[in-house]
Amino acid sequence: MVNWIVVGVLVLALIILVAAVFSVLNRLRGLDRAARRLQRRQADVAKLQRDAEVLEGSVAGLQRRAEIIQAHLAVIKGGRGAPDGKHSLKKA
Repeated sequence: MVNWIVVGVLVLALIILVAAVFSVLNRLRGLDRAARRLQRRQADVAKLQRDAEVLEGSVAGLQRRAEIIQAHLAVIKGGRGAPDGKHSLKKA
């Protein structure tokens, strides 16, 4: 009689253990999916950072060009006021 009780307790403990293992495995699958999503987002962030660096370089180049153009415009506007300037308006 005692043997049946021991066997019953062992079978019940084994069933509980199997249920706990399946529960943990299901949670691990969910964690794995979440980890893959995070890796994809990390890759997206890395790509966006590279694109932002390229864009920053382009903006810096455009800013340098704008400064050069402004300097040229200042030279052009400055020459208009002088009578012998390169860009002076000659009165006929």
